[in-house]
Amino acid sequence: MSETYTEAANLFVFPPSKSPHLLNPLVLAYIGDAVYEVYIRQYVISGGNHRPNHLHKAATGYVSAKAQSKVLDALMPMLTEEEIDMVKRGRNAKSGTTAKNADVLEYRHSTAFECLIGYLYYKQSFERLKEILDFVLDHKNKA
Repeated sequence: MSETYTEAANLFVFPPSKSPHLLNPLVLAYIGDAVYEVYIRQYVISGGNHRPNHLHKAATGYVSAKAQSKVLDALMPMLTEEEIDMVKRGRNAKSGTTAKNADVLEYRHSTAFECLIGYLYYKQSFERLKEILDFVLDHKNKA
């Protein structure tokens, strides 16, 4: 089975056109949103209840702007200076859109969280990315 997962990693072979720290924070948030969504979807599918409505509801508890904003607050003390800088860049980026079910501050913080995820992904800091994503699960399960 691990051989299959190693082969699956080869699907993600398109590096960004610039160094990750030079990318627009909204571009990092764009890929970060996708990376985070796949991680959470895999997590909820690993559970026993595979009814589509249950999967969607379970995933939404993690991927909503409100949930991402809360987890970012909990994450802040464990972030490095470099990661905090990326969070600030994501938070301050002007996207021109807002979330349907979140206030402006929650939306900006969720964008900041996604920017951090995208940055770590494109930097190929996979151990650190996994550490942060696992923290998300632990934080949510303790709440």
